[in-house]
Amino acid sequence: MELSQLSSAPPSFCMRAFIFFWGCGFLVTSVAGGNNETDRLALLEFKAKIINDPFRVMSSWNDSFHFCRWRGVTCGRRHQRVTMLDLQSSKLVGSISPHVGNLSFLRILTLQNNSFHDEIPLEIGRLRRLQFLLLSNNTFSGKIPSNISNCPSLEYLRVGGNLLTGEIPVMLGTMSKLRVFSLSTNNLIGRIPPSFGNLSFLELFVSTYNNLHGVIPDSLGQLTKLELLGLGANKLFGKIPHSIFNISSINMFDIADNQIQGHLPSDIGLTLPNIKLLYIGNNRFTGSIPVSISNASNLDTLTLNDNKLRGKVPSLEKLNRFSRFTITGNLINMERLDMWQNKLSSNIPSEIGKSQKLQFLALNANNLSGNIPFSFGNLTILTDLYLYKNNLQGKIPLSIGKCQNLINLFLSNNNLSGLISPQVIGLSFSPIRLDLSANQFTGVLPMELGNFKNLEYLDISENMLFGKIPESLGSCVKLEFLAMRRNHFQGIIPPSLASLRGLRSLDLSNNNLSGEIPKILENFVFLQFLNLSYNHFEGEVPIDGVFKNMSATSIRGNDKLCGGMPKFQLPKCKYEKSKKKKLTLTLKLMISIFSGLIGVSLVLSLLLLFCLRKKRKENISSDLGNFLSNLSYQSLLKATNGFSSTNLIGVVSFGYVYKGILDEGRHMVAIKVFNLLHRGASKSFKIECEALRNIRHRNLVKVLTSCSSIDYQGHDFKALVMEFMGNGNLDEWLHPTPIINETLEEPRNLSLLQWLNIAIDVANKVFRPGPFIEP
Repeated sequence: MELSQLSSAPPSFCMRAFIFFWGCGFLVTSVAGGNNETDRLALLEFKAKIINDPFRVMSSWNDSFHFCRWRGVTCGRRHQRVTMLDLQSSKLVGSISPHVGNLSFLRILTLQNNSFHDEIPLEIGRLRRLQFLLLSNNTFSGKIPSNISNCPSLEYLRVGGNLLTGEIPVMLGTMSKLRVFSLSTNNLIGRIPPSFGNLSFLELFVSTYNNLHGVIPDSLGQLTKLELLGLGANKLFGKIPHSIFNISSINMFDIADNQIQGHLPSDIGLTLPNIKLLYIGNNRFTGSIPVSISNASNLDTLTLNDNKLRGKVPSLEKLNRFSRFTITGNLINMERLDMWQNKLSSNIPSEIGKSQKLQFLALNANNLSGNIPFSFGNLTILTDLYLYKNNLQGKIPLSIGKCQNLINLFLSNNNLSGLISPQVIGLSFSPIRLDLSANQFTGVLPMELGNFKNLEYLDISENMLFGKIPESLGSCVKLEFLAMRRNHFQGIIPPSLASLRGLRSLDLSNNNLSGEIPKILENFVFLQFLNLSYNHFEGEVPIDGVFKNMSATSIRGNDKLCGGMPKFQLPKCKYEKSKKKKLTLTLKLMISIFSGLIGVSLVLSLLLLFCLRKKRKENISSDLGNFLSNLSYQSLLKATNGFSSTNLIGVVSFGYVYKGILDEGRHMVAIKVFNLLHRGASKSFKIECEALRNIRHRNLVKVLTSCSSIDYQGHDFKALVMEFMGNGNLDEWLHPTPIINETLEEPRNLSLLQWLNIAIDVANKVFRPGPFIEP
């Protein structure tokens, strides 16, 4: 019937048509309403299973509101059916009603972080539209329902943090759309189903902290979209399938705390370019740490502890995002650990102290905190310890003193505090370089510092040390660099520092030192930098040596200084002029004649004495020459009392000069030992041997013999043995100064004739002053 015909139909027909269509609409509405009622009843059954609701989440679940407006419930707009039930983190206590399976439109069920218990109802397998099932962090027990595999749309399945038991259902490997599967921290047993290799969309699989056993299935290597694989803390054994290391998308791999064995692939840093977190500690891995790990530029955390790995740790210098590293445990043969300039945080693992073959440890320039482990005292063959530029705190452990072979100790730029203990400084190790600067150490500097006979570099700047500079510091005769700036030291510069003739840099600035600047500093020929600024020094500034170079010397901030080089712009020194009595002409003439007679007498006496002594020396030299023909390193070591600092005479360009006693105390000699670590020392030895062999002069020290051998450590040893001049050097006679801790029997004064002879030699350009010239 056409529309025009219908419009012209009788009224009775129109009424019947209206009733027909109204009835159909009522039928449809009734059907829809019945389905809505199913959802409402299912929700009320869910509520009935809740036995505790501290937040009153379900107070709105009553007839006062439509169920789509109940808290935690979301409905679809079209059919007003429940599509999401979100009650996470509500502290609900109870169980899940089986009627939840009647919510046929449900897509998201989120109940994590509550206290739901009992089993997961099988009826959940009826929710064919379900995409998210999040039940983690409750107390569910029983087995994982295998019929969850009947939810073909499921993408997220999280049931971790419960009390689930039994095996992982094999049928779960058929959920082709599954992307996230987490069942960690339960009591699951059995094996990982090989069928999981069919989950081609799987991005996250975590089963940590269970009791799974067996081998890792090879099929997991087919999960090409996998980003996170967590299998740690189980009872897995065997080897990791090599195919897993080819899944380039993985950014976190946790296999720690199992019984996995085998070698790490040599190309692991290349095949896993996106890896950020790699946990393989507490297993049975053997072999070495792959060098390619340094190519994993995104690596943030690496734990390799408690394995059987051996060899060197590769440099991780290129890993700019690296922040945590654990490599302790069974690395008993590790000799070097170089982790400097990364972003390592937390405390230094005390287990490092178990690596008793460790010789080199560099953890500097990181963000490490906490105390220096006491276990470091077990590293008895450690030679280098670099911990500077961190956030370490506390005291230096006394156990460090047990590191007898420690030669480089750098702890600067931390928050270390307390006293510099004499129990550490005074023990058996003897460092060459020691840096404790930029910390918060307090107290006085221990006298035991003088025990460091081999110390060449000492920096204790920027602390809160006070008291006097210890006299014993003068015993560190090999010092080349000494920095004590920005402390609270007071008193004078101790005279004992005159022994530090090899100093190249001396910084005593920003302290409370006083007194005069020692003139002996003029004679430090190697001194290239001197900073005495901002103290309380007074008196005249020396003008020779390093004081001639204004760019190398800083004395500003000392208001009572005077004199010095004009460039310092200091005021002139004011001297009190002594009143001199004028002598008469007759008295002057008498004094001149008397002095002349005395001078002639002294000349004749000295000539006679010189002849007698020369004859005696020739006889002694003849006997000594026979004795020195085959002189060994052992003989020189014994003659100098083990090259003791008490036998040290002076420091020269390429070594040190010692006083020695040979032939059971009958002959005293001077022994020049060349420091072959200095560049050019070996060449200098050859040149001096050649030159002194062909040159003879009364003012040159006679070379008795030479020694070219090997010391007890297998290092080359070269030395010259020369006549010992007991009267010291010419400088000490021309400019006499007090000798530390010694008393001279006679003052060192030159006679007029001796002055005259020296002047003549200088005029003839023949005289060559050296450390052993007898006036």
